[in-house]
Amino acid sequence: MLIRLLRTYLRPYTRPLLAVVALQLVSTMANLYLPSLNADIIDKGVAKGDTGYILSTGGWMLLVTMAQIACSVAAVYFGARAAMSFGRDVRSAIFHKVGTFSAREVGQFGAPSLITRNTNDVTQVQMLVLMTCTMMIAAPIMCVGGIIMALRQDIGLSWLMVVCIPVLVVSIALIVVRMVPQFRAMQKRIDLVNRILREQLTGIRVVRAFVRERDEAQRFAEANAALTDTALRAGRLMVLICSTPRASPFCGSAPVASTADRCRSER
Repeated sequence: MLIRLLRTYLRPYTRPLLAVVALQLVSTMANLYLPSLNADIIDKGVAKGDTGYILSTGGWMLLVTMAQIACSVAAVYFGARAAMSFGRDVRSAIFHKVGTFSAREVGQFGAPSLITRNTNDVTQVQMLVLMTCTMMIAAPIMCVGGIIMALRQDIGLSWLMVVCIPVLVVSIALIVVRMVPQFRAMQKRIDLVNRILREQLTGIRVVRAFVRERDEAQRFAEANAALTDTALRAGRLMVLICSTPRASPFCGSAPVASTADRCRSER
């Protein structure tokens, strides 16, 4: 369902998405190229005391960095425009579809659930598109490029990646398996909060007439606390993913670390 939704409503924005891929490719390659330049500065500049080489290579590093920043900003710009336009189109389509429902269909789905689908759910898918354009496209490029750069630097240390990458994949997969039910439960909690709030706003006069304000406040507090607890559990699992060691910093820092070791051995 999600794939069909993305394929249908992202088709008009093929060109911006292709531009995002190209810009992310250039930005990632520049990011991978910088440690090699840094290593050259240490090997050929600092170790030999060649100030001219340090300045020239440092200037080239500055140009590469500026190109990386420009490509990253442009990729985020095009990705954000595509994601926001995608969200606008999906919200419009849902609104017009709900407008064709009969009273029985509206009652079957429930007004709070329909409101959540057109607001929170669309926002979540919209953020998925944005995160894909800003992070998920660059991740495989960084992974492949980092492995190539690490193998170029020292093939003997490649066994570390053979061990670390499967462990990393299994760890993230286990966290995701536990995280998916929490997000599903959170959607139900959001529907419950919306339903209670809608009932209270619609029947505010009845609530006041029968002096039920305290009971309704307690009812809303319980639903709100359940939503908060579920969101906290899902957030803790997301923090575990964010704190899991990534392959890209290892690959990016490998040339610098090995070059520093060579410099110390030369001294």
